[in-house]
Amino acid sequence: MRPQVVPVNVYETDSALVVIAPLPAVQPSDVTIELWPGGRLRITAHVRSAPPRTYLVHEWDYGGYERDLELPAGFGASLEASLANGQLAIRVLRGDPTEKMSISPKA
Repeated sequence: MRPQVVPVNVYETDSALVVIAPLPAVQPSDVTIELWPGGRLRITAHVRSAPPRTYLVHEWDYGGYERDLELPAGFGASLEASLANGQLAIRVLRGDPTEKMSISPKA
């Protein structure tokens, strides 16, 4: 099954760029967040199982999620993330990234 593209909301605070994404049916250990020098942020998540059902309405699929974002210059010194109630929140701290980073969110 092809991964679904995750919609995001992004806003800026004094200390970070904040990315919010819905990730239903996902646990923190299923999520990987990667940041590369140059400002590319990648979110990937895997859903553990897809129950077999015959749906009457089927508007979203079980399966993976992914999203790539190009961040504005000046963000990427560090990453922080949490996942609660199906919502992923990522804080990309101010500063330039010097090496690739990869984290999983906290619960």
